[in-house]
Parts: sequence; C-alpha cells; structure tokens
Amino acid sequence: MTSQVNSSQQEMLGHPKGLFYLFFAELWERFSFYGMRALLTLYMVNEVFEALATRDIAAAAVYASYGSLVYASTVVGGRISDSILGMRQSVFLGGVLMALGHFVLAIPGNVTFYLALAFIVVGNGFFKPNISTFVGSLYKDGDTRKDSGFTIFYMGINIGGFVAPLLCGWLGREYGWHYGFGLAGVGMLTGLIFFWSGIKKNVFGDKGLPPNNGAYEKRVFGVQQKILVPVLAFLSAPAIAYLLSSYQDIGGGGTFLGEQNIVNLIFKIIGVGILIYLGYIMSKCTPEERKKLIVAVFITLFMTIFWGFHELSGSVITLFAARNVNLVWIDAAQTNALNSMWIIILSIPISLLWGYLSRKNLNPRTPYKFATGLALAGISFYILALSGNSADENGMVPFSYLIVMYFLLSVGELFMSPVGLSKITDLSPKRIVAFMMGVWFLSSAYAFQVVGFIGKQLAIESTDINVSGLATLGTYIGGFDLIAKYALGASVIVFILSPILKRMMGNVH
Repeated sequence: MTSQVNSSQQEMLGHPKGLFYLFFAELWERFSFYGMRALLTLYMVNEVFEALATRDIAAAAVYASYGSLVYASTVVGGRISDSILGMRQSVFLGGVLMALGHFVLAIPGNVTFYLALAFIVVGNGFFKPNISTFVGSLYKDGDTRKDSGFTIFYMGINIGGFVAPLLCGWLGREYGWHYGFGLAGVGMLTGLIFFWSGIKKNVFGDKGLPPNNGAYEKRVFGVQQKILVPVLAFLSAPAIAYLLSSYQDIGGGGTFLGEQNIVNLIFKIIGVGILIYLGYIMSKCTPEERKKLIVAVFITLFMTIFWGFHELSGSVITLFAARNVNLVWIDAAQTNALNSMWIIILSIPISLLWGYLSRKNLNPRTPYKFATGLALAGISFYILALSGNSADENGMVPFSYLIVMYFLLSVGELFMSPVGLSKITDLSPKRIVAFMMGVWFLSSAYAFQVVGFIGKQLAIESTDINVSGLATLGTYIGGFDLIAKYALGASVIVFILSPILKRMMGNVH
C-alpha cells in the first residue's frame, strides 16, 4: 500500500519537487499572458481605435482598465480559494478561463475583443494569487530556501515572458494579429497540462486541497459550491466586458472620453473595502502579527509605485519603441521580451547573491531592497530621457538606450518582486495568506490606474498611424524625465522609513 508523501519530502535540485511543476505551469501561463500583452496596445491603436485622432488615449483607457481588473480579480480569487476551492481547483479553473479568453481573442470583432479580455480577467483572478501561494506552501516556516525558490519560480515566469512576445509578435506581424493571440491560447493550454500532470504524479502531497470546512460540497440554491463557483465565474464575463467597453465615442471618432468612470468608481470602492477589512483583521491580530501585517501593507504600497512605472512597458514604452526607436532585428511588440530576457540572465546570479550575503549575515532587509529597486527604476527612465540627445534627424534614438533601460529596470524588479512575494507569505497570518497574496497583486491593479493616467498624458493626438518620430520625441522624453524624478523621490522616502520597518518585521528577515 502506498502512502501520500508530503511534497516537502520530495526534492529536486535542493528544492521541493512540486516547485518545478508549478514553474512550468506558470511559465506557459505567462507565455499566454505576455504574448497577448505585447500585441494588445499596438492592436488597439492600429485596429480597434484606428479611426480616432485620440486613439492613444482610447488605448490607454482600455489598457489601464483591463490591467486593473486583471489584478483586482486576484483578491476575489484568493478569498474563494481560502474559503471554498483550495489552491489546486482555483489554479485549474483560472487556467481554463484564461485559455478560453485567449482563443476568443483570436476571433476578429469588437464584441469578441472585450469578451475575451473579460475571460482573461476572471481567469487570472483564480490563477495568479493561488499558484504563487502554492509555491510558498511547499516550504516550512523559516526555511531559508524560500527566497531562492521564489526567485527560481520567478525565472519561469520570465522565460514565458521572453519567448512569448518574440513568437506572438512575429505571428502577429507576418500573418495577422489574431494568429498571435491564438498562439497565446495554446500556451495557456500547455500550462494546464503541466499542472494536471503534477497533480496526477502526487508531487504536491497534501498541499493545495480545498479547506476542510465543508464549503466545497455545501449546497447553495441546491447546487454544490464546487460547481456553482465555476458557473458564476463564467457568467460574470459579459458584465466585465461591458465595463471594459464603457467608453464614449462622440461625433464619429472626433472626441474620446476615456476616463471610464465606472471602473474608476469600482476601484475607489475596492480600495476602501480592502482598508476596512484589513483594519478589521488587524483588530483581531496579536501585537506581533499586527506589526508584521503593517509591514506587508507598506511593501505592497511600495510595489504599487514600482509597478506603476514598470507596466508602462506594455503601453507607452511599446509605442515609444514603435515611433522613436531604431529597431533593426525586432519590432515594437517584440521589445516586450527585453525585460524578461534580463530577468532570465540575472535571476540565478541575484538568487545566489542573496544566499551568499545571508551566509555572511550581510543580506539587506526587505525595505532596503525595495528602496534600491525604486532607485534603479528612476535611473532607468532617466536613461530613456537622455536618449533624446542621440536622436537622428527623424527623431529616432538608438536601440541601445532601450536595452540599458530594461537592464536597470529588471535589476530593480529582482530586488523587489520575488522578494516581496516571499515576504507576503512570511508576514501574513496563515489564515489569510491567500487573501494577502491577492492584496499584493492588487498593487498591480492600482498601478495600472497610474499607467492609464501617464498614458493619457503622453498620448499623441493624430489620425496618422505612422506619425513621425520628430512629432512624438519631445512628448516621450519629457514624460520619461518626470517619471525618473518621481521614482527617485519615492526611493528616498523608502530609505528613510526602512529602519522602522526593519524593526517591525521582527524575526522575518
């Protein structure tokens, strides 16, 4: 007779074996997500809103609302996982919905466009927070391998993020946008196969199962919740599609009002609700738990600032690459692979660096890493601002500036994101860890509100899709210079707060 073995006892290359199945599942899920994202803004500017003089503003509004809802949905998905489905079922449901969204996106038409984005929004809510939490559950409390495990996991994310823009961008350019979107759907199905094989081979042991509270089998309106939740998730897509399409196009393309007030209102309500719920949770915590939870909230805020600038890569920076960068061997969509390329190159060296510094008792505490990451983000945008000095007579700047910019931004990301993922699981009380992971990803939701605001400020108003570099260079360079100043200012504030936060973290390194 065989017995179920805890996944932490099955190791591969010094880590729980389940880590590598989650690694490949996330790799292919990110392939689908970033492959689609590389094409999204260019597709909207060149196809969906082609007739609008304010198509940049229209694309920025929809991109911001889509990105915000994608990450806001993780709070709901995390809570449903904690109370009903468990991590395994949540990840699988999310993957199915995302695959459906990508395949629907391969069908031409405005209705299918918004419906596809809606399926991806709902699916990501179930998939994203739970697979990251799943990684944390494979390690025991205090396991020093957790940071390096999350960094390895993070490398898997970026392998998908590197390959996807290159392949989907190539397909989109050579054969049409919808072929690129279709390939993204194939990637999501591949991720689901890897995850399912891990379950079948029992590499996760007893991790990720539904909570033992009877909610999984409980009937609501005569239907078990394990069936009701997927049905409601599917039925919510048309409502989300309506929110994403809730803009006004007045006068046959003359004026675009892209504030999307419904979505903005939703995010104000969500923000207030999260703060109230966190206040309630803190009132039930011990003093030690409360201090750590406050630190978790602060690092989430810092991450929001960073992502607000980082996520410009899929919108403003992609348009800058299309209009103002001398691209020789890749196109603008494919420049989205640069960030992931640097993450792949740097992930293991930086993971080894943290391990080496830990052995020497010199590893910086998390707040100092965050301050450094924000500083690097500021410098990266300053590099882009300087690129204007090297522009040619057509307003085109050398590709090398974009490569250096992404290098610095990627180092900053590795100082913050994988470390932050790990610390959220350490700083949060175990009973709400999936919810807090959802709040962590909510930082990206609010970051996309920043992305939308910046995108509108740097929008180019023109009916000419091939607007000249000379007409756009000044707008982008001035915007990048201002972003650099804000990022560096935020870094200084975090450095000042770091000693206080370090003490509040207690025994969490």
